[in-house]
Amino acid sequence: QVQLVESGGGLVQAGGSLRLSCAASGRTFENYDMDWYRQAPGKEREFVAGIRGSGGSKYYAGSVKGRFTISRDNAKNTGYLQMNSLKPEDTAIYYCNAEYRLTGLEYWGQGTQVTVSS
Repeated sequence: QVQLVESGGGLVQAGGSLRLSCAASGRTFENYDMDWYRQAPGKEREFVAGIRGSGGSKYYAGSVKGRFTISRDNAKNTGYLQMNSLKPEDTAIYYCNAEYRLTGLEYWGQGTQVTVSS
């Protein structure tokens, strides 16, 4: 089992940047694929970006490709989401998700609020 804690959210003006972090408990972080999701008020939770356990493969939603960068540091048990050129439509609660590759079990963090003002 792994526990996830997100941080780094906040209020930023359009065009600004934020870096979200997802700190994971446990010692086998590299066995987990990690994704970032977000949920805006009144909307479904949506996929933002994903990175495999080794860090070699990365995936992005079309709406953030070219602006957001996902990464991870397995030695620190931490994943990151660098968000540049933020837009008001990026406003949402951002959640970290980790999936244990051997079993498919998924774990979620509590979320961190990102608000982009115009």
